[in-house]
Amino acid sequence: MVDFSGSDLQVCQSRNLTCCSKKMEERYQVAARRDVQNLLQTSSASLKFLISRNVAAFQESFESLIKASENHTNLVLQASYRNMAGEASGLVRELFTDVGLFLLGSELNVDDITSRFFDALFPLVYHHLINPSLSRVTPGYAECVRTARRDLSPFGAAPGVLANQIGRSGVGGRVLLQALHLGVEVINTTDHLVFSRECRRALLRMQYCPHCHGLTLSKPCMGYCLNVMRGCLASMAEVDPHWREFVRSLEGLSARMHGSQDLEQVLLGVHAVVHDAVAHAQRNGPHLSAQVYKVCGRPSRQPAQSVSGQQDGESIPLKAFIRETGNNLATRRKEFLNSLRLYRTFYGGLADQLCVNQLASADGLACWNGADVVKSYTLRVVGNGIKAQTANPEVKVKEGDPVIHQIIDKLKHINQLLQGKSIPKFGTLDLIETGSGHGEGRGYSGDCDDEDGCSGSGGGEVKRKVMTVSKLAPGSDHPQGEDSETGDRSSSQALRSQAATLLLALVLTSLLTTRHVPSCDTISPLL
Repeated sequence: MVDFSGSDLQVCQSRNLTCCSKKMEERYQVAARRDVQNLLQTSSASLKFLISRNVAAFQESFESLIKASENHTNLVLQASYRNMAGEASGLVRELFTDVGLFLLGSELNVDDITSRFFDALFPLVYHHLINPSLSRVTPGYAECVRTARRDLSPFGAAPGVLANQIGRSGVGGRVLLQALHLGVEVINTTDHLVFSRECRRALLRMQYCPHCHGLTLSKPCMGYCLNVMRGCLASMAEVDPHWREFVRSLEGLSARMHGSQDLEQVLLGVHAVVHDAVAHAQRNGPHLSAQVYKVCGRPSRQPAQSVSGQQDGESIPLKAFIRETGNNLATRRKEFLNSLRLYRTFYGGLADQLCVNQLASADGLACWNGADVVKSYTLRVVGNGIKAQTANPEVKVKEGDPVIHQIIDKLKHINQLLQGKSIPKFGTLDLIETGSGHGEGRGYSGDCDDEDGCSGSGGGEVKRKVMTVSKLAPGSDHPQGEDSETGDRSSSQALRSQAATLLLALVLTSLLTTRHVPSCDTISPLL
């Protein structure tokens, strides 16, 4: 026999007859939670797409810029130093590969990157330009010349200049990418917020308890909706000041990325630094030869094969490198920030936005107040945030969500980096591990009903990680346990093999499919 008294109901209790059973109430509670999660994801979808699209665009721009800079550097070497350009092209490729890894977040040291390049370049310059009478030198002699480079300083100030330029401009680029990855993680985390027991019951009472009385068209009063949603999203509202600062900090970083910190300008000028470095060594050839003889001795001389065509060191006019003024990094940053600025108050007004645009009844219309259909909601409406919920008449908020607290800590950290307040030495920048934000998690009340299926739908545990790519011995420029040549080569190969792990795949989280929720008109098979 069907019981219409509703005596077994836990939330949608009423003095009048009801068409809901306990099973219906359980299904409505799951539906109410799912509906709000869908609304959260729908509300953030455009913001997440904006950031994800620009992460991919900036990475692609960096890769294109690095390739263009590599090609132009090879072109300059081919034009001015043709005899050694072929051998040098591999060194140029390794230089720009390492620069690319640095920009993508690898814990490479820029000083080490440039030192490895100029160490390997010196034997080629010595052989082809300073002492071209040597047709061949033994590997051992070439290694001696290579290791002597740092003491002899054949390239003048060029290695330090290049390291400083790439380091200053590159840190801004890598922090920008790091920040955008974190921006997506913040959205993923808040999209999959786990609601407390009190919140789930309040959502059920607001959205589906009217159905138990046959009031399927009734919508909650505006004030009632605001109290429920501000209570349920209280932890999310705490993200607001840090998200606002995040947007401001990105704008500040972009404003500083000019001149010596303009990554595009620096990378497109690498060819000039390399060309001037080689020319400096060539001008000081006799002095360098004498110094190399003192350190490495005199190699056996053999007549060099005659080479037709242009002599190394002859200057050939080059076509000017044309920058695409309409599609450079500065333009892309400006367009992105103009769009992102529209979302700076996203978390502060999210509860209100959901009520105004989706959930609540329009002013002046009869509405549901949690117990009955009335002309207006008469209880106090509280503000946003955890502290304001102490007076919330609809939802009891015990404490903040620990997962949200962790994502706030990450925002604080990245804001410090964006503002340049805690940027460590080049190449040792801490990486913030980003994830989907919806692995293991729990609500801020610490309780969860099996019937709600919340064990697999929560916000993920947020972790901070320092990614170590290579470890250097104290006071050493090379990895521990390896000789300099083998260590540099194997370290570089190992780092490049890890490039795939640094390209974080960003895919928009699929929106949950809204399921059919039965009403009192269709419950007869369920009673």
